[in-house]
Amino acid sequence: MTQSTTKYRMMSIVVVIFVLVALLVYVALRTGPLAPVAVTVTTVQSRAITPAVFGIGTIEARYTYKVSPSSTSKLTRLDVNVGDVVHKQQVIGLMDVVDIDARILSQKANYQRTEAIVLESTAKQNYAQNQVNYYKKLFLAHAVSEDIVRAKKLESELANAALAATKADLSRIKADIEALNIQKANFRLIASADGIVTARLAELGATVLASQPIIEFIDPQSLWINVRFDQVNLTGLSAELPAYIVLRSHKNQILTGKILRVEPKADIITEEAMAKVVFDTTPSPLPLLGELAEVSINLPSLPASPVVPNAAIQHQGEQVGVWKIIDNKPYFTPVSLGEATLEGDVQITQGLKVGDKIVVYSEKALLAHHKLRVVDSITEAIK
Repeated sequence: MTQSTTKYRMMSIVVVIFVLVALLVYVALRTGPLAPVAVTVTTVQSRAITPAVFGIGTIEARYTYKVSPSSTSKLTRLDVNVGDVVHKQQVIGLMDVVDIDARILSQKANYQRTEAIVLESTAKQNYAQNQVNYYKKLFLAHAVSEDIVRAKKLESELANAALAATKADLSRIKADIEALNIQKANFRLIASADGIVTARLAELGATVLASQPIIEFIDPQSLWINVRFDQVNLTGLSAELPAYIVLRSHKNQILTGKILRVEPKADIITEEAMAKVVFDTTPSPLPLLGELAEVSINLPSLPASPVVPNAAIQHQGEQVGVWKIIDNKPYFTPVSLGEATLEGDVQITQGLKVGDKIVVYSEKALLAHHKLRVVDSITEAIK
């Protein structure tokens, strides 16, 4: 091997090594551990935000009605089924009491007999009073003794008492007849309001106890949502605030409503506050009772203050902060958070000022020594 050939090979090896080292340095600086970290940044702005809360609730009926008999009886007719519409004062069924008609006839017979007794007692009372008047005249004429007059007065008083007792019996029997007729009328099952039947709790031929429900129906115009909200960040939640409702069965439709009331008692186990939300317009078709609904409430607007995206908030141990950019280097800056919106904006009460640049997204977890490469999109930077 000649000296020139050896020299040529050495130069080739040096060139190859140089290229490899250069390539290694390039890779280390562009894609390796020494490469700048791709980040998206934003500038802290001051603006007013409208915080919001989000909750899950169930569809319920504010007014539920139950139809039941006033006394134990047998169900002989029922005209409605679940899902049927009923109207106020509509007769929807009949109950049967085995002996009520016989009891009414018996009381009417007693009434007629007592009426005859009243007539007889009236006649006896009139006769006794006439006897008293007659014997008083005889006494004045010294034809009878005073004892006989007293006896006639006693007979008159007894006749008056008998008449009064008989009239009382007549009134009682009349009242019993009226009560039986009312009771018989009550065995008609009547709807007390307009509504939709939600439950049929007894069938024909069943013996139903007094006040045991047979039919249950709701007022479809009284639907509301029993919503639960996390107790965190509920400042300002009150009645009349507008609500935006998404039913589980209509995920692409947003309905409007408002808070009817905030319940004064919270759930101490789940640490949730509860509120009743009503629809501005009753949905059609009606949602199912018990259906889940997602409810968003916009709380009162807050004064302008520094605002950052929620994605910029990071945790370092127990500290909450953001990566602030100074001279193209990241510095973890602890911050105090205020209210947040459902769109992802968060108030910063301490730690940042308007105009500060902060990291929103990064292709990997940042460290203080990292160099940064600002990009428009992390996805495009990775590609």
